[in-house]
Formats: sequence, C-alpha cells, structure tokens
Amino acid sequence: MAMTNPAFSRNKAFSEKGGTTSAAVLNGASVQQLQDIYNQPSANAVDTDRMTVEDTTLKTAICFGLLIVGAAVGWFLAPTMPAVIWIAAIIGFVLAMVNIFKKEPSPPLILAYSAAQGIFIGGISLVYETQWSGIVAQAVIATIVVFGVTLALFASGKIRASKRATKVFLIAMVGYLVFSLVNVVLMITGINKDPWGLFGAEIFGIPAGLLIGVLVVIMAAYSLVLDFDAIQQGVKNRAPRKYGWSGAFGIMVTVIWLYLEILRIIGIARSN
Repeated sequence: MAMTNPAFSRNKAFSEKGGTTSAAVLNGASVQQLQDIYNQPSANAVDTDRMTVEDTTLKTAICFGLLIVGAAVGWFLAPTMPAVIWIAAIIGFVLAMVNIFKKEPSPPLILAYSAAQGIFIGGISLVYETQWSGIVAQAVIATIVVFGVTLALFASGKIRASKRATKVFLIAMVGYLVFSLVNVVLMITGINKDPWGLFGAEIFGIPAGLLIGVLVVIMAAYSLVLDFDAIQQGVKNRAPRKYGWSGAFGIMVTVIWLYLEILRIIGIARSN
C-alpha cells in the first residue's frame, strides 16, 4: 500500500516488504518446538524490543500529553508575547522536516516537535477563541469525534486503505497544497483582502472555505486510515520497538492538521 504520510513512507519498517514475519521464524520448526513456543508466557514490547500497537499507543499518548502542556503555555503567552507563537510554529516546522528525513526515529526530537506545535496551537487557538467564544471547545470535540469514528471503523475492518483511494487522495492533496499556496501569496501581496482569502469566496451563496473544509476533513480522516494501516504493517513486520515513535509522530502530524482545518471551518461558518 502506498503511504502518503512521510513519517511512514520513507521508512522500510512500515513497508509491506519490510521486516520479518513470524511465519518465516516458525518455518521448519518441530511440533515440540512449536508447543514450547506456545507455552511461553506472553511478552511485551520491552521484552521483545518489537513494535506493538499498545506500545505505540502509549508513545502517542505521551506526545499528546506534551502537546496539551505546550498548548497551555502558548495560550497564556499569546497575549503578551505573540512572537513566541510564530517562533514555535517555525521550530515545529523545522523539527517536522528533521523527523521526516531522519533514517531512524529520535524520541527527543519527536517530543520537541510535540511541545513546539503545542505552543503554536495554543496561541492560534486563543486568537480564534477571542473572536468567537467557545470555538476551541467545538473544534476539539469535532477533532476527537473524527479521530474516534475513523479509529473505530478501521478497527472493525469496515474501512481500509486501497491503492485507488490513495491515488485519489494524493491528487486531492497536491491540489489543496497548490490552492493553499496561491491563497497565501494573494493575501500577503494584498491582492485578496478578504480575511479568509480565497476561502472566503462564495460558491452558490456558500463560503468556499466550508465546501473545501469538508473535503479536507475527509482527506485528513483518510490520512488517519493510512497512518493506522502503516502502524499495523509495522507491527506485522516485527519492526524494532523504537519505530513506535514514528507511528506516534505520524498520527500527531495528521491530528494537528485535522484540528487546524476544523478550527478554520468553524471560524468561517461563525463569521457568516
């Protein structure tokens, strides 16, 4: 399966051809050897030094915990030190690039990314909250719902990544990135003076930002499916335990993107 999240796509540990499988390990084992293996007590990720869903979940929870702490710091610093928020955004972007291009995951860098992004999210959330009271709670709840529903559907086997859907996703993602880049240029140059830029334009009386936002949320949800699929593949490949940090980083990137998009959608809706 082609993966789009660079946190996974650049790493052989999450490839369908990567790692080793238990079938290969057990091939040729005698009946007694198989029985001895079966009778052994179950081992956790620490004992085996292999990636597991449970261990990856724990690492993800640690990252989100640090993100929340960072968000609280950013929330309180934004009114008096707004520059810190944008510095954190730049640091977060640089750390994201470093983590993406590193051959092996670095827990300190991934945790630093979580903290920096938390400060940025806390600051930008306060800006929205000052303009529209209660919007942050709405965005958080919506993000949790999208994440929870996507995870439940994936866990139940009702939704899976496919090559065709991934190709469509890639095309849509490239189109959205180009649109966003053009929008930023138009706003910076002053050609488009709308506070939302091109997102504020109306299509049949409906703000373009709402229509595009719905599409982007669907894209983010599918990106989560790809993330879950990659983690599942890493576990099947019996990848080293340290790659659980890569799984946590990948989910962090997608969820942060999802939250910011939902925040903007609600902001556009409430401004109209």
